[in-house]
Amino acid sequence: MKRLIAPLIILIATLFPAAVAAQFRYAPVVGVTINDLKFKQDLFPANTLVGMQAGIQGELMFPGIGFGIDFALLYNQMGAKTDLGSREIWHADGFGKQTVLLHTIQIPIHLRFKWTRMMGLEDYIAPFVYGGPDFSIQAGHSSIKGNEGVPNPFRYSGGDLGLTAGGGFELFKRWQVSLQYTWGMTYLLKTRKLENLSARNRQWAVRVAYMF
Repeated sequence: MKRLIAPLIILIATLFPAAVAAQFRYAPVVGVTINDLKFKQDLFPANTLVGMQAGIQGELMFPGIGFGIDFALLYNQMGAKTDLGSREIWHADGFGKQTVLLHTIQIPIHLRFKWTRMMGLEDYIAPFVYGGPDFSIQAGHSSIKGNEGVPNPFRYSGGDLGLTAGGGFELFKRWQVSLQYTWGMTYLLKTRKLENLSARNRQWAVRVAYMF
């Protein structure tokens, strides 16, 4: 036990000064998303849907090493354009071409690396990469109508977990432009009639932030 505690104390003591000196900044952020639903089986067409993101982003960077953490609170849209009517099981209930749109609150927490030692060039442009988990809470969804009295063909999970990888560049230490991709790791929704037919989210996002 002592062999484990000693290195842990040394690690905390080493990181503590950097944590105290870490630079925190925040930014309003907006983005355009391209969403898709990846079903377990391709029983009906599901095509990409353009959506948006907006919210507040924070950045905590440790000086001298280029590493840090970013986190955010975002309104995010997920979904896809589906054609349920291409299958008799849903066509009989009056469903056809339906847009599945989910409104979510997204909380990403990412590790970040920014190139900060570029002989002064980083004052004008500084590339960065990041990655980590995204936690989403479903706040609402679009209404999908079929025949009278027929319920929504989908059941929603209430939230999901995704993994995000992205990169971009910072201009004049203020503007940040990034491109990222998110893989849904848990199911977003399931069909009512075929309970095992679930879908996970796939999303591209282009984002712009202005750091304060």
